[in-house]
Amino acid sequence: MSLFFIVALPFFGALLPGLMNSAGRSACAGVTFSVSLAAFVGLLSHLPTILAGDVVMARVDWMPALGLNFTLMLDGLGFFFALLILGIGLLIIAYARQYLSRDDNMGQFFTYLLLFQGAMVGIVLSDNILLLLVFWELTSLSSFLLIGYWKHLPEGRQGARMALTVTGMGGLAMIGGMLILGQIAGSYDLSVILQNRDLIQADPLYVPALILILLGCFTKSAQFPFHFWLPHAMAAPTPVSAYLHSATMVKAGIFLMARMWPVLSGTPEWFVIVTTAGLITMVLGAVIALFKHDLKALLAFSTVSHLGLITMLLGTGTAFGAMAAMFHILNHATFKAALFMSAGIIDHEAHTRDIRRLGGLRKLMPITFMIASLAALSMAGIPLLNGFLSKEMMLEEATQTVLFNSPWLVPALATFGSLFSAAYCFRLIGHVFLGPVRDDYPAKPHDPGAGLWLPPAILVVLVVVIGIAPFLAEPFVKLVTASVLGDAAEVPKAYFKIWHGLVPALYMSMVAVVGGLIMLAIFKPSLRVWDALPRPEAKVIFEAIVHSVAMLAQKGIGAVHNGAFSRYAAIGAVAIVAAGYHAWVTGNVGAPTREVQAASPVAIAGWAMLVAAALGMVLLHRNRFLSLMLIGIVGLMVSIGFVFFSAPDLAMTQFTVEVVTIILLLLALNFLPNDTPVESTLWHRTRDSVVAVIGGLASFALAYHYLLRDAVTAPISQFHLANSYKGGGGTNVVNVILVDFRGFDTYGEIIVLGIAALLIYALTETLLNGPVRARLLNRKPDMKRAGNMHPMMMVVLTRGIMPFVLMVGFYIFLRGHNEPGGGFIAGLIVSIAVVMQYMASGFGWASARLRYPYHGVIGAGVLIAGLTGIGSWFVGKPFLTSDFTYVRIPPFEEFELATAALFDLGVFLSVVGAVMLSLESFSRLARRAHVEDSEHPMDIDPSRENTPQGDTAPLKEGV
Repeated sequence: MSLFFIVALPFFGALLPGLMNSAGRSACAGVTFSVSLAAFVGLLSHLPTILAGDVVMARVDWMPALGLNFTLMLDGLGFFFALLILGIGLLIIAYARQYLSRDDNMGQFFTYLLLFQGAMVGIVLSDNILLLLVFWELTSLSSFLLIGYWKHLPEGRQGARMALTVTGMGGLAMIGGMLILGQIAGSYDLSVILQNRDLIQADPLYVPALILILLGCFTKSAQFPFHFWLPHAMAAPTPVSAYLHSATMVKAGIFLMARMWPVLSGTPEWFVIVTTAGLITMVLGAVIALFKHDLKALLAFSTVSHLGLITMLLGTGTAFGAMAAMFHILNHATFKAALFMSAGIIDHEAHTRDIRRLGGLRKLMPITFMIASLAALSMAGIPLLNGFLSKEMMLEEATQTVLFNSPWLVPALATFGSLFSAAYCFRLIGHVFLGPVRDDYPAKPHDPGAGLWLPPAILVVLVVVIGIAPFLAEPFVKLVTASVLGDAAEVPKAYFKIWHGLVPALYMSMVAVVGGLIMLAIFKPSLRVWDALPRPEAKVIFEAIVHSVAMLAQKGIGAVHNGAFSRYAAIGAVAIVAAGYHAWVTGNVGAPTREVQAASPVAIAGWAMLVAAALGMVLLHRNRFLSLMLIGIVGLMVSIGFVFFSAPDLAMTQFTVEVVTIILLLLALNFLPNDTPVESTLWHRTRDSVVAVIGGLASFALAYHYLLRDAVTAPISQFHLANSYKGGGGTNVVNVILVDFRGFDTYGEIIVLGIAALLIYALTETLLNGPVRARLLNRKPDMKRAGNMHPMMMVVLTRGIMPFVLMVGFYIFLRGHNEPGGGFIAGLIVSIAVVMQYMASGFGWASARLRYPYHGVIGAGVLIAGLTGIGSWFVGKPFLTSDFTYVRIPPFEEFELATAALFDLGVFLSVVGAVMLSLESFSRLARRAHVEDSEHPMDIDPSRENTPQGDTAPLKEGV
């Protein structure tokens, strides 16, 4: 199965649980299980290749110029983590089916789970670091949804926000580090980066890149001082905790450290930072875990501790440490997922996770006792279970590690952490399962059905099998280790076995186990001491920091973002002028290479009219209607300027836009006062005038400078002129740019245009359905209206020119690829023709003859344009690449057929729909309660019998 398909399956499969939700809980879980199983089987299809030591690659170039390619790589490390993600994911899905109550939306839960699963698989299979970053952030977003799944719980919402904040901030730091790393290596592909160890470590930016990347890893894998978010994420349902904190999310940072190990490890900076953070996290997590009374909180801090253990092993920078880390990742995934699911079973049956309210469950829940005890003993490092083997390897590596010139520091802290690890494992068994049966459980505990205990039982079988026969796991672990080490080191020849003789690691392990039993025996006095000790609360500190940052941001924004547009404009203008002045003073300005041409009298007259209109707008801007007319004059003069400079496409576009805009703004002015009130003082107006004059002069100076000098680099217009016909099949370069070279921009613009029209419609609906409706309908005109609202001459004129305007629009549309025109201009021309029908006969008459809703016209335009772009994929071309050919249909001459015409049709429909929907929305607001909609196209019609006769007869007012 293709790697692309393996990654895509969970994302596409996420659509199914919601659809199957109404079919029943089993159907919903079944389809989710099937999707994960298909991806799991697809992954296993590559097992022979991986076992042979080969690497599977898949690549699709997306934006090669930016280094952004959809490149996937499956090696031993990627296969190992993908196996954990999909394999344990299958068990979690089966477990969640029985765990979630009938009140829980199972379709929503499994949708979130598959989205998270797909993001995790994407991380471990990505070969491009930019693609990896995309999946990285997707895990933060999808885990936010999973952790906050129980929205009714405040702690669930708070835990989700905390996890998203911490991991999101770390992700931002990691983006910077990855970009630096890609720049150093000259490529964003991991397969290239991993081959440049010496180049990267010799670069002066190695340390900044390392710190930024480690910030991302530490936040995601809950390493000190970012460990606090993980325990608060325990508010999520137990299946989420079991999945995120055993094999997936918290292992993402571990995975990335392992992936980057060949190029980042082996330096003093890596060793000190990673090893120290891992050791502190290991010890701190173990100590806190011992004194937690919530069963899931105990397991959460134990996860923090074991993640620190793995981080410390990777930090040592040795091949043996890397191999021990990979082995413990496997072991931790098995026993920790089993423990979380066991905790869920206890909570599900006993209705509490408080260890102080439990005890004696060994007799009431024997199956759960067996599963949880074996998993806990493995976590404690008891022989004949898999946790013992990797813990021994960790202790062996600790004895060989010298930190801060101290040969005993790492072994001592590792033993201390292992002691507390054993202590909380023994407490979990002793205080939850052993002891007498109680009579005050919140609910009568009993073993559940196989649907709940079978998934953790399968994992415990692996715990025992690997613990008894470690040689079964040795080849695979060494294969994974080889992928981690790359060319940086050789895989150690150490053997996986239970007995290594009387070595220091064995004595350290014995101290840890015996010390753990002693700590359990003195737990009550130790708890009193722990409770009496003053210690910082991470949650309080986090909330205080968030509050302080929010207050600081509010003060900063309040000083600048106060709602005064004049202040925004002034700040922006001053900043632009200052930046321009700095560039002018510090830059090199060459001598002019062009001469100033003599201006013709026509050009001078046009310039004078433009200046007069602009000055009139400034001086008379308080009269809204007059201001609008002056704005229209400015726009029309700009259109004439385009004509003067031989830019007919721009001139036609500017002219039609001005006409449509003026009509729509006239409708909007119908709801505003005639004059704008004075809202600013003389000082503010003087200040704004000075800033405006300086900004205008600076813009003039910049334009004048560029007009007198040749461009520093060759303008892109040369490329467009040379390739317009060859690449796009059109001689109208402007149109080819819009529909081909920059078709993606145009596609985005018509979408934005449609969204703007829909927002106007939505606001209109809100106003007409709210308390403002009565004021709109009962408003009185501020001046006497003409009795003849829809004069006969205008109706006759608009009906007569309608076919001609449509024909002109059709002609402009067809000629646009080779002559001035195109879909945008044609859409505006047709819109003007339709707008005039509304103006002539009113909203009621025109809307009654509307056959196609304007929403649908916008949607059809966007859909046609999008499908045209997608069509290029089927011939192996990028999105929106146009194609053309020439055909001859007798008796016509040979003519061109281009796919760009279909895209232009989408633009045409989107423009018509957006303009007309906006007009219709304003027209609906213009209706009044005492005025009835006329069913006739004009107010005076001699052919109607009920037409009032005589000039003095009352006329019916229409809208």
